[in-house]
Amino acid sequence: MARILTITLNPALDLTVELPSLRVGEVNRGEALHVHAAGKGLNVAQVLADLGHELTVSGFLGDANSDRFETLFQQRGFTDAFIRIPGETRRNIKLAERDGRVTDVNGTGPDVPEHLQAALLEKLASLAPGFDVAVVAGSLPKGVSPQWFQTLLETLRSVGVRVALDSSGAALRAGLACQPWLVKPNTEELAQVLDEPVEDLQSQARAAQALHARGIEHVVISQGAQGVSWLTPSQGLHAQPPTVAVASTVGAGDSLLAGMVHGLLSEASPESTLRTATAIAAMAVTQIGFGIPDRAALAQLESGVSVRPLSTSQEVSK
Repeated sequence: MARILTITLNPALDLTVELPSLRVGEVNRGEALHVHAAGKGLNVAQVLADLGHELTVSGFLGDANSDRFETLFQQRGFTDAFIRIPGETRRNIKLAERDGRVTDVNGTGPDVPEHLQAALLEKLASLAPGFDVAVVAGSLPKGVSPQWFQTLLETLRSVGVRVALDSSGAALRAGLACQPWLVKPNTEELAQVLDEPVEDLQSQARAAQALHARGIEHVVISQGAQGVSWLTPSQGLHAQPPTVAVASTVGAGDSLLAGMVHGLLSEASPESTLRTATAIAAMAVTQIGFGIPDRAALAQLESGVSVRPLSTSQEVSK
């Protein structure tokens, strides 16, 4: 299988509380508490590990509470290439209700000193050559500018590594200028950076054409239960996931990205790639945590995914 590098600049300890329903302003009693070493790139890495790939994980990690992350790396067989920074990695609180609604309260981590930002760039410049793909996912920590983020992506590109990008806001806007191989925004994130709505297939096709013109080959646009559009310069596909019981939507987009990277690196057919990736995302929302615990259940979900072609020229002209 492939050698994949994931970069998570702003990881988090996710504290997920299960509760019947959230009553704002009242005392709520949780039914269960789950603690996960997380962050978008690490979530992607766990799915890719279950799919058989060799993972190296990198980014910034607080040295004061790194033990859960190091345990995850050991359990998963990840090569640890994180730069340790002073302080604690942030904590995110997820309030997961029985009906599938999740309320996020995301914390802030420590500032990343400039000399450690330089240290990560130096490490990646020497580490990245030889990887099949670098997945760069998540938000920017305090002290890290979009300009520095652009330098990171340009560093990866300069050593010949294909970049799969999943971010938002200023980081996504900066990243689009670096011609990543693949981008996976959701409709809200893409609309924000393009300053135009992308809720329907016609507007998504137009947005994808604009990104293709920038040199971006794969544009994957996720829209939750309304499905996934995958557009390249030569073809477009749309996948509709099956209806599932939702436990938590946390990690669904990360799981989709992992499935897309897996399919592309495995040289599966486009239809198979999108069908499997969509099924992995559907599985993600049925559980709290990250990964593929049941291959038989995944196969069942795959059978419920419908994939249809999109004619990008027709969609744009409608």
